[in-house]
Amino acid sequence: MLLVIDVGNSNITLGVYRDELLAQWRIATNPLGTVDEYGVDVRSLFERAQIPFLEIEAIVVASVVPQLNDTIKTMLEVYLGPTPIFVDHTTDTGLNILYEPASAVGIDRIVDVVAGVSKYGKPCIVVDFGTATTFNAVNSKGEFIGGLIAPGLKISAEALFSRTAKLPRVEIKRPPKVIATSTTEAMQSGLFYGYASLVDGILRRMIEEMGETPRIVATGGLASLIADGSELIDVVDDTLILEGLRLIYQRVR
Repeated sequence: MLLVIDVGNSNITLGVYRDELLAQWRIATNPLGTVDEYGVDVRSLFERAQIPFLEIEAIVVASVVPQLNDTIKTMLEVYLGPTPIFVDHTTDTGLNILYEPASAVGIDRIVDVVAGVSKYGKPCIVVDFGTATTFNAVNSKGEFIGGLIAPGLKISAEALFSRTAKLPRVEIKRPPKVIATSTTEAMQSGLFYGYASLVDGILRRMIEEMGETPRIVATGGLASLIADGSELIDVVDDTLILEGLRLIYQRVR
């Protein structure tokens, strides 16, 4: 079996493959977490899913939290056995990365587009709704031509809640109409429709600049929500980064 892990700023996502995806989990990222804390959490996930962790033969990790890498590596070796492969800019992903320097691009962005191109073809734009929202473009030649990074929806919402004295915390969801008649719905409308408009506005500019008609794929925690208000997102794929890690492992092993 293959274990793939995406270490993000807010969450750590794990997936187990045996030919196909058997299970996936998400736990909170704790920069101060110890080897044993993470180890107990991961082992308990396997036990609850009744998946024998001793059958894990290989582990592939994509991390954008460098300070956790040593902790995660040691935890995996101690609690699961195999020494993990950490994907970085030197890994053969099959993509020509047109980014300067290549080491500066978040590896999660590269893993996303590897899966996006494999599953949905090229050209392709992958929008990943994580702590930050990233827009990542691959042209018809299979080149990662770059993209952009915007504040994530939850970051934007948190700024609104924390910097205003009278506005309450609200659930981030699609309100019944744009023009709201209550403070709660007014905030929900601004967050939802404002962010959906931001996404579509950026995508239109990217498509114009690319001069091609890419397939647009959304992934990440809030992808389904924002895709519901987008005119341009073609498909939502919640397991995109896990699939990308699996494909990269198949390529480099």
